[in-house]
Amino acid sequence: MDAPFTPDEMMTIAASRALGNDDICFVGIGAPSAACNVARLTHAPDITLIYESGTIGTAPDILPLSIGDGELCDTAVTTVSVPEMFRYWLQGGRVSVGFLGAAQLDKFGNINTTVIGDYNSPTIRLPGGGGAPEIASSCGEIFITMKQTLRGMVEAVDFFTSFGHGLGGSDRADLGISTKGPTLLITDLAVWRPDPTTKEFVVQSLHPGVTQDMVQATCGWVVRFADDLSVTEVPTALELKTLRDLKARTEAAHSGEAA
Repeated sequence: MDAPFTPDEMMTIAASRALGNDDICFVGIGAPSAACNVARLTHAPDITLIYESGTIGTAPDILPLSIGDGELCDTAVTTVSVPEMFRYWLQGGRVSVGFLGAAQLDKFGNINTTVIGDYNSPTIRLPGGGGAPEIASSCGEIFITMKQTLRGMVEAVDFFTSFGHGLGGSDRADLGISTKGPTLLITDLAVWRPDPTTKEFVVQSLHPGVTQDMVQATCGWVVRFADDLSVTEVPTALELKTLRDLKARTEAAHSGEAA
């Protein structure tokens, strides 16, 4: 019998639950966008979603292909210029949560989306930071979503695109960054939170059917598990239907089919 939900669905829904009705959330494209919009369509209808292109209070019926997708502007309460978005809203401390993905991530929440390998002679050149470095430093706190792979979850990132907790401990505060930084990591296998002192990510709950060995086998550092390790609550019927309907509408729209 098929599983009632996929690891990707579990990740997206678990991430959506971390958002509240009063949050002002700076949304990344991809998994972060799916999680934020599931939250908006279920338990947090009054959440304010902000995208990097300047759309505020957007409520897309489908998931955007990029920050420049017309769906975002069409459904926004207002659209401001990019300089205003970053200077007034983001750097002005008006955004409570930033939702980011990562190509590479280390145990202190530092993100690389720039290059794999040496910067001057990389194996792979990635899209770059975009607005993520500013989001990582200026939002009240940062939530990260990504699928677990040895290639993605590494002992040390090849390039610091978006600063997390640096080398751990008080490193972030010592550099004069007053925001909380990464406070939550949700993968397709587990939910992680940083240790209050060391700032190293610690597994707080395993998704249903996942073992500690599975988490360690897909992570490039030695994983710490919480003493009170729990199992992530399974998706509800409403959460699954909301996510699947959203993705079905998105697929139909992007393929040119009728909704």
